[in-house]
Amino acid sequence: MPKSLQTLLATIPANQILAASGDLATPISAPVVESSLEVRPGGLFVARAGQSVDGHNFIPDAIATGAAAIVGEAEAPELPVPYIRVRSAGQVLGLLAAAWHDFPSRQLVIIGVTGTDGKTTTCLLLHSILKHVSDIKAGYISTISADFGDETSATGLHVTTPSAPVIQAYLAKMVEAGLTHCILEMTSHGLAQGRLQGVDIDVAVLTNVMHEHLDYHGSWEEYRAAKAVMFRMLQDSWRKPVQEKVSIINADDPSSAYFTAIPADRHITYSISKPACYRASDLTYSLSVTRFHVSEQALTLQLPGEFNVYNALAAFAAARALGARLNSIVAGIAHVKAIPGRMERIDEGQDFIAMVDFAHTPNALKRALEAGRRMLAPGKRLIAVFGSAGLRDVEKRRLMAETSAQLADVTILTAEDPRTESLAEILAMMAAGCLARGGVEGETFVRIPDRGNAIYRACQLARAGDLVMACGKGHEQSMCFGTVEHPWDDREALRSALRGAPLSTLPTAKQGRHAPD
Repeated sequence: MPKSLQTLLATIPANQILAASGDLATPISAPVVESSLEVRPGGLFVARAGQSVDGHNFIPDAIATGAAAIVGEAEAPELPVPYIRVRSAGQVLGLLAAAWHDFPSRQLVIIGVTGTDGKTTTCLLLHSILKHVSDIKAGYISTISADFGDETSATGLHVTTPSAPVIQAYLAKMVEAGLTHCILEMTSHGLAQGRLQGVDIDVAVLTNVMHEHLDYHGSWEEYRAAKAVMFRMLQDSWRKPVQEKVSIINADDPSSAYFTAIPADRHITYSISKPACYRASDLTYSLSVTRFHVSEQALTLQLPGEFNVYNALAAFAAARALGARLNSIVAGIAHVKAIPGRMERIDEGQDFIAMVDFAHTPNALKRALEAGRRMLAPGKRLIAVFGSAGLRDVEKRRLMAETSAQLADVTILTAEDPRTESLAEILAMMAAGCLARGGVEGETFVRIPDRGNAIYRACQLARAGDLVMACGKGHEQSMCFGTVEHPWDDREALRSALRGAPLSTLPTAKQGRHAPD
């Protein structure tokens, strides 16, 4: 239903508006967007300066396509449509999009999940639980996909939190489909950039806060503060009579006290090692299942590793906060057999274990390799293949390499989205990390720039009972060299290697350097 520009503007803080020109009664009959390519006649175009593209340069294109009004940060020449100048286009974009869609999050119970590692797995475990609760119809928006009840949609190649207009459109679609709850993965980038503005959340879940994204946030403290935005949103959000505002916090995380200090109607904690509202005990691990107890309730988790116990605990605590019974939680957790790209086994009949995992942070890699160790019989080897992204946190290159040098028997350093950085220089930094922990190049670690050749070589090195683990890409469907995204899937690369040939879709395919036998 069309809304006047004035009606939409009334939903943003008054101090955001610096100037306005044109008829504020102009009807807005199409969605609020931030891409000129997505403008529909009668829509509202929000221009903001991004890291690589300035949306103000596309105002003429937006008007030519039919934008009824423009919101931006820069002083603009006289335009044929209303122009509203604001302090921060990024901070008002979500509110405007939410208002156009009639604030769909207010018609849903929203569970936000943030943290360095485990967000997607926690979201999908909680979703599985809620599907076993009769009076709840839940969807989700995660790094992998969005679920609308009867259909799912991929969320992109390298997407974290989608753009604010997309989030609001997804939430509106869930309301239209009759859903009652939405589990929303919230990244530090999305929170810091205001992509979650206009989302009224009810339950905030923290997995952990570890070393990551310092290239963007500048410091670990600023990174943690970005995560905290989600918890502060609990009190800023519109109050719903059906759900109190609850925070769910990992008591074993070093920052737990920082997050429990943020006001909420109720704080719920979970842990493995410290006192908490929900604490896992009697943990036993095998290749196929993990078993443990929570509140004297036995649970079976078909996902390996202690880190997945933490993810299951977070989902358990959130489900209890939403009123789920124990039988629904037990069934929901047991039902999840695999998460795409997360400790995902690839079987082509080989006599060793082959897995793909999304671990792309020092802590995630550590936990994945530790989980891998538990799967191995005495005397069997762990072979790790991973890289570190270009134009991202530089310090983690050394940290990840050091971790693998300590936990893996063989480390193969390779490409992972080098972007416009020198791949050779990235690998040199990582090699220095291996050397610092006693690694010997050519024996315990090697550099193979082409990821297809690296994964192939890992499989060639593997003996019966060993474990090959390709980390860092997980479910992602492309890899960036320069500014170009090339088709890539670690799972397909591993399947190809197990069948006897490296996957050769990357620019480095003919430049691979092989490891010695």
